[in-house]
Amino acid sequence: MRIEQLEYIAAVTRLGSLRRAAEELHLSQPALSETVRNLERELGVDLLERKRSGAKISDEGRELLPHIMTVLDAVDRLRGAAGDQHRISRMVRLGTVNTATVPLVIPTVREFRASHPATQVELVGAQQSEIHRGLLEGAFDLGLVNYLGGDDMPPGFETTELLRGRPVVCVRPDSPLAALDAVDVDSLLAEPLVVMRSGYVMHRFVHRLLGGRTPSFSYSTDGAEMGKLMVAEGLGATVLPDFSVIGDPLERRGTITVRPLAGDAADVLLILQRRHSGSVPRAVRDLHELFVRNARAVRGLFATAGGRTTA
Repeated sequence: MRIEQLEYIAAVTRLGSLRRAAEELHLSQPALSETVRNLERELGVDLLERKRSGAKISDEGRELLPHIMTVLDAVDRLRGAAGDQHRISRMVRLGTVNTATVPLVIPTVREFRASHPATQVELVGAQQSEIHRGLLEGAFDLGLVNYLGGDDMPPGFETTELLRGRPVVCVRPDSPLAALDAVDVDSLLAEPLVVMRSGYVMHRFVHRLLGGRTPSFSYSTDGAEMGKLMVAEGLGATVLPDFSVIGDPLERRGTITVRPLAGDAADVLLILQRRHSGSVPRAVRDLHELFVRNARAVRGLFATAGGRTTA
């Protein structure tokens, strides 16, 4: 058994296909496939499920994946102790539900890039369940997800609260809702509504807020960034965490604005998570620390601007 065989399995799992893994690893696909088959023969287990449409990790391989990642983590520690630059020049992969992208994520990634010029950062927009699966399988190093106040945190992750805000109604300044001091449910239902797809925390919140009632017309979309663009183009209003809108370029230019929800006191949390591991690569640890530090600055800006995001 060779370390590169385990690295190849991790790459196929993360990328979802032999072809993409071969491209990233600069190998021919037949060479990669044969290396994996040699490992399967040695272990007596089919690690990959091969179909005409491609290859993905098998159920048996998924059971062995935590052990594979443990070995790779140990190798990573050894390389770091020996002064190998592998840990410094690696890629850091961040899964995000795309909230607080401009106020927090973009400045943090920019600062990280300046201090780690040899480290690539891959940002992947995904739903919370996909991010959790990616963290467990090694496809993501860090994950940014949302929770509602009172939600239970899943086991298996190190969890850090970055921001805590309130749901607000995001509208164009010329919307009838912008003339209100606070938006009640009846007023919200009278306007076209842009809602997040099922699987996002804000979908669950809006469903609870409306209590089974339906708006005059609704759109469904993935993530806050598309929702804000749709609002800016006059398609309707949307409900998002305040930290996702305040400080956004569209909000700073006056293209969109926010109004509080009448009578709702729900908290929305932005949480940074990573898989429990005995070893965290230095680049991942540094990016994590930057998020924590920059979140404090964002909270300070919110307090100065009168926003309701708190520690």
